[in-house]
Formats: sequence, C-alpha cells, structure tokens
Amino acid sequence: MKKKEFIITQNALSAKTLRDIEDRILTSLSKHAKIDMILEDDQVINILAESKVTTDDINVRQKESAKEEKNINKIREDFRPVAFRAQTLFFSIVDLALIDPMYQYSLQWFANLYAGSIDNSQKSPDAQTRIKLLNDHFTLNLYENICRSLFERHKLMFSFKITLNILAGYDRMDPTELRFLLAGPSGEVKILANPTDWLGDLEWAECYKQVWSMS
Repeated sequence: MKKKEFIITQNALSAKTLRDIEDRILTSLSKHAKIDMILEDDQVINILAESKVTTDDINVRQKESAKEEKNINKIREDFRPVAFRAQTLFFSIVDLALIDPMYQYSLQWFANLYAGSIDNSQKSPDAQTRIKLLNDHFTLNLYENICRSLFERHKLMFSFKITLNILAGYDRMDPTELRFLLAGPSGEVKILANPTDWLGDLEWAECYKQVWSMS
C-alpha cells in the first residue's frame, strides 16, 4: 500500500513538473515576436535544453512507475480473498452488538489486529499458501481476542456466527438446511407412519417434513 501511494505521489509531482516546464517555455517564447530572436536568446535555449533533459528523465521514471504499479495491482488482485475473509469477519463482530450493546469494536482496533496477523503469521513465497496461512491466523487471532470480551454464554453463539458467515461467503451452505436448523419444519404435512425402529416418532416427523420441503 505504501509503495502504491509513493508511486501515485511521484506521478503527481512529475505531472506538475511537466506543467511548470511548459509554462516556463511558453512564457519565454511569448517575449519574442520572431523565431530568429528566440534562437539568439541564451535563456530560452537553456530552458529548452533543461526541459529536454527533465522531460526525458520523467518519461523514463513514469514508464518504470507504470510497470511497478501494474505489478502491485496484480498482487492486490491475487490477495483479494484475504480482503474478502477480513470483510466477512468484521461484519461477524459488528453483529454482536445485536446480542448485547456492549459488544462493539472499532474499525481501527480491527485494522490493528489485522496488521498484527500480517506480521506474525507464517510467511510463504507462494501466494495461495500465504493467503491460507494469513486467513487461518487472523481468524483464530480475532476469535481469541473477541472471546476475551464475551460472556461465557455468548461464546458458542459467536463461534456459530463466524462459521455460518464464512460458509455462506464461500457458497458452502444450503440456506434451506440453515432455515430448517434454526426454525424447524414448517407448513402442514401429512406424516407417513414411522417405518423405523431406531428413530423416534418426533425425529421421524421432523426428518420427513424436511425432506418433503426440499422436494
């Protein structure tokens, strides 16, 4: 991020320098009515020579900056899954305020915790391996830090909430099954007789309703 900001700043300074050079040239040229008078003015000649050197130098640096910026953007895209996991986790802890108003955590605190995981998680030259290591480290780090501030009765709920959000984010959870888990079977369904001797009638009825609702 710092390197990206440095490149943007340098490009802005280079653009300003080029504008200043153009202004100096135009100002010098405007003082002369004829071309032969321009060629006799040492100050104009020096300005043109200086601008040529400066412009060439800026053009070289801008080409290098464009190449470096392209490489940075590629790396940022490669690590987009890390940002997605962080976003999922952040909104998981934001939802805790619905359980108890005292459960509120600032974005700055979250960002500092995340920076700690970047520094302390295991490194790897392979991007995909690094992403997994960072996601695993930060998920555990966040969970442990949040749990320190939760009442014991809310810790299991928090674990469940994080799990649901992660699974939903990666499309690994069936919303119909989740609804059944949270609300149970719904609607009027004629239950067939329990054909088993190992499943109770209540459990059979709920399983039957779930299968029927998904059919």
